Amino acid sequence: MAPDITRADGKLGWGILGPGNIARRFAGDLPASSTGVLVAVGSRDLDKAKAFAAEFGGARGYGSYDELLADDEVDAVYISTPHPQHAQWAIRAAEAGKHILCEKPLTVNHAETMAVIEAAREHDVFLMEAFMYRCVPQTAALLDLLRGGAIGKVHQIEASFAFGGSPNPGSRLWDPELAGGGILDVGGYPVTMARLIAGVATGEPFAEPTSVSAVGRVGETGVDEWAAASLTFPGGVSAHVVTGIRKSAENVVRVVGSEGYLVVPNPWLPARDGSSAGIEVHRIGEDDRHVEVETVPLYAAEADTVAAHLADRQAPAMTWADSLGTAATLDAWRAAIGLEYPAERLDANRPTVHRRPLRRRDDHTMKYGRITGVDKQVSRLVMGVDNQMNLSHGTAMFDDFFERGGTTFDTGYIYGRGQCERVLGQWIHNRGVREDVVVIGKGAHTPHCDPESITRQLHESLERLQTDYVDVYFMHRDNTDYPVGEFVDVLDEHYRAGRIKAFGGSNWTLERIAEANAYAEANGRQPMVAVSNNFSLARALDVPWAGCLAVSDDESRQWLEKNQLALMPWSSQARGFFTGRAKPEDRSDAELVRCWYSDDNFERLARATSLAQKRGVHPTAIALAYVLHQDFPTFPLIGPRALAETHSSLPGLQVELTPDEVRWLDLRD
Repeated sequence: MAPDITRADGKLGWGILGPGNIARRFAGDLPASSTGVLVAVGSRDLDKAKAFAAEFGGARGYGSYDELLADDEVDAVYISTPHPQHAQWAIRAAEAGKHILCEKPLTVNHAETMAVIEAAREHDVFLMEAFMYRCVPQTAALLDLLRGGAIGKVHQIEASFAFGGSPNPGSRLWDPELAGGGILDVGGYPVTMARLIAGVATGEPFAEPTSVSAVGRVGETGVDEWAAASLTFPGGVSAHVVTGIRKSAENVVRVVGSEGYLVVPNPWLPARDGSSAGIEVHRIGEDDRHVEVETVPLYAAEADTVAAHLADRQAPAMTWADSLGTAATLDAWRAAIGLEYPAERLDANRPTVHRRPLRRRDDHTMKYGRITGVDKQVSRLVMGVDNQMNLSHGTAMFDDFFERGGTTFDTGYIYGRGQCERVLGQWIHNRGVREDVVVIGKGAHTPHCDPESITRQLHESLERLQTDYVDVYFMHRDNTDYPVGEFVDVLDEHYRAGRIKAFGGSNWTLERIAEANAYAEANGRQPMVAVSNNFSLARALDVPWAGCLAVSDDESRQWLEKNQLALMPWSSQARGFFTGRAKPEDRSDAELVRCWYSDDNFERLARATSLAQKRGVHPTAIALAYVLHQDFPTFPLIGPRALAETHSSLPGLQVELTPDEVRWLDLRD
């Protein structure tokens, strides 16, 4: 890890990526910073980089961003490229060991924001999204007034940032390929302010909206020209936010409470270019007053905020969690007015977030096994594809899993009403990795659990997945109204036609699977080679969904050991029971309580926690290792909704358990 500051004078050496208009403001204010100095400028145009550096006192200019990132005297980078390049260069800066201040929006969408944050975490660098208004005294004074009850209980927030202009397809603001429009350019200001103020009502740094509704105008250029959104927050707080690039708005912040209201006349650029600063307070029974605030150079304050929190790797002014929540809200705002950029469409050939070709990392820790009939490496962890509802999210999740050695993806006909299969299929098509991945498909879910539905659904799934076969096919449920042989016959037919390479039963009883395989042997049919029922260290008392089955009991385990069918268990980590959420006194999660709360399971949790402390890992890693260390082949399904959740599962692959530890964890010793 490189030192945080390399300069002999103790100042943070800054490099600028993208010498545009906003970078000029940053560079112009930087000399007023007490902590930073401009070292270098990177541009695709060498002459432009050199001229910019000379104008603002930088030592040198580079004709590429990579050259700047290789400069040892650059400690931190300010990224001010067009929006779609933010994620790529933030990730590469993190890989180069540079601290990062990235212009808003941090990325184009929530999926890319996840990737950037995980890169900063992995490479141990500072990262902050550059909302400069968060770093100045005026914003701190606003929060102090609200927390001090200046207008009583916060109830309603109004915030706007919009400006007027005419359509100009040559400008990034009007180009959908460059993620133009008001929401991403300046809409983040009122959204972050609303989330910040709503946090006051709950005593938190910020609040997440529980709903987002919006109206807006998407022009002929394909970007949002004007948009307004209503946000609701916990505690009865609501917000109305406005943005636009074709019509200016009032551009103030107004907060209404139980005892009056306050106004911030210039919330975004206080005291810049001669503008006003301060806060107007209007409280019942008191004279109106104007609260004066100290004014500082905005971008110098931003640079000093970075320097002050380098050791923490993020700043309270704009934390990683805050940026993630902001990105999700902006995504919801765009979705509510029907704005989707070309690169986000389901049929887009979406590149990797880091813009390099997809490849398995040399340092990956994945392990592999084999399943009868599948002539590929099957990763011991299986990515559940049941929540990736758009290509941006799916691409970020699947790319990351593949690069970390994952080969196996589990989806189903009913997931997202077919959308999850479509997203996975488009990703496989875009990456050209069909022969490098194992696709697990499922069909015949209740109420369409019959031989005829298998054929109809399989053909539709193959079309969605853009392939002519799946590697493993599970019946999602069983239907004992049909003789087991009828199901085996139709599955065998598709096996012989090459549409499936292997098949099994999901949420089937082991007795019924045994019956199916006896029928297959007697009639020259292909047998079931896998089962996908629940199995985890915490034994299920009930199941999350009707018709599900678990095989964690001793009798089922013995059957699996004897027959050596591959088990691909869902909820292999007991749906969060081992994450720290489960406590006997906390009964807020009804499903967790119903399915997993028992004295025996809390004892298993205690033992997993104890062993985790000795091994230096999280209890979830012990719980996953338990599943991986059975005497029959297991390929646990994980269902991450975020990259951080994927990464939290990986340490379980490295935990080695003895047979005695496995028995002890399960209370068998």
